[in-house]
Amino acid sequence: MTANSSSGGPASAGLPGRECGVIWDVDGTMVDTAELHYRSWVALGRELNKPISRADFDATFGQRNPEIIPRFFGKEFTDREIARLGERKEELYRAEARNGLVLLPGVQPLLEQLHAAGFRQAIGSSAPRKNLELFLDITHTQPFFQAATSMEDTDRGKPDPQVFLLAASRLQVPPSRCVVIEDAPAGVEAARAGGMKCIAVRFARHHSRERLQAAGADRVVDSLEEVSLETVRQLLGCG
Repeated sequence: MTANSSSGGPASAGLPGRECGVIWDVDGTMVDTAELHYRSWVALGRELNKPISRADFDATFGQRNPEIIPRFFGKEFTDREIARLGERKEELYRAEARNGLVLLPGVQPLLEQLHAAGFRQAIGSSAPRKNLELFLDITHTQPFFQAATSMEDTDRGKPDPQVFLLAASRLQVPPSRCVVIEDAPAGVEAARAGGMKCIAVRFARHHSRERLQAAGADRVVDSLEEVSLETVRQLLGCG
C-alpha cells in the first residue's frame, strides 16, 4: 500500500488543519465487515474441524490474527503455521468482500470535509494489508489518505497504541494533534494510550456506549453523521 499525497490540493495549501491528523480504523468504523469476518472464521474452523461460536468471535473482533488464532484453535501451532492459517482466513474474507463493501453513513462526507480543510488522514488497522488495499479499491477512498498502517506493520495489537503511533509518525503529525475514529474499546484504549483524542462510533452496534465511554472515548456517537469538521477541530484545537 502506498501513501497518497496530492500536490497543489488542499493538503498542500497551508490550511490550519494541515498540522492535525485523523486516523481511521476500518472494520466496524468505515464499513461493517463483522458478518463477513465471522463467516470467514467459521469456514476456517470448519476446515480444521474446530467450531467457532459467535461469542468467540465477538470477544476477539478487532484483534490481530496472530493473537486470535491461538485463542480459537490452540497454542500448538508454530508462528509459520499461524501465518498460513491467517492467510487462509483472509482469503476466505476477501472472497466475501469482493461482493461489495459500502461505506457507513457519514464516512464519505467526513472524509471529504477533512480533506478539503487540509487535515492529514491515515488508516490505522489491525487488518492485513491486502484487505486494506481491497477496501480502498472497492470504496474509491485512496485519495483521502496520506498513510496507512496494517497488521504487517506491527507486532503488538490494540489496545497497544503501536498501530496508531506509527500512523501518526507516517503522517508527520504529533500524537497529541491526532484524533482516532474507532468502534471498539480496545481501539479506544489504544488511542488514549498513544496520547490521542478518540471519537467512538456505534453504528454497527458491536459495543455499548458505556463500554466505549469507560475505555476513554472523548465522544461516542451512534453514526458519523453526527461528526463534522467542526467536531474534529474542537477536539484538537485546530483552527
